[in-house]
Amino acid sequence: MTVPATASALGLEPHPEGGWFRRHYTSPIAVQTEGGDRPAVTMIHYLLAPGESSAWHVVSSDEVWLWHGPGALELNLGGSGDLPAAGEEVTTVRLGPSAVGGDQQQCLVPAGTWQSAQLAGTDECLVTCVVSPGFDFADWRLAEGSR
Repeated sequence: MTVPATASALGLEPHPEGGWFRRHYTSPIAVQTEGGDRPAVTMIHYLLAPGESSAWHVVSSDEVWLWHGPGALELNLGGSGDLPAAGEEVTTVRLGPSAVGGDQQQCLVPAGTWQSAQLAGTDECLVTCVVSPGFDFADWRLAEGSR
């Protein structure tokens, strides 16, 4: 596996859904959730390099994606049922540099919403993902047959 230069520089590791990540903040304040105590908020850097994508997955907390670039990515939001886009239309939000051209620089993925992402061009894309209540793999699910 070839580690992208940006992933190496930021100390990112492979993510189970695809791409690269590293948690860089965990709130010291705990909140109670159905799954148990979780940090109030967590943040990661997440990188997609050319040829990579994020598989369909769902998180039981709200997640905010914050674009850093240099490239753009398409964040697909596909329903809140047992499967991605189960009877619902997929909405795509483009995160990128051109606010004038319609790109968003941040996007909220509501808790329980299926999501996936892929590059919108040929340049890698770095984002920060902020999850509240904080992320725990026990609250995350990959779509069946993904990866």
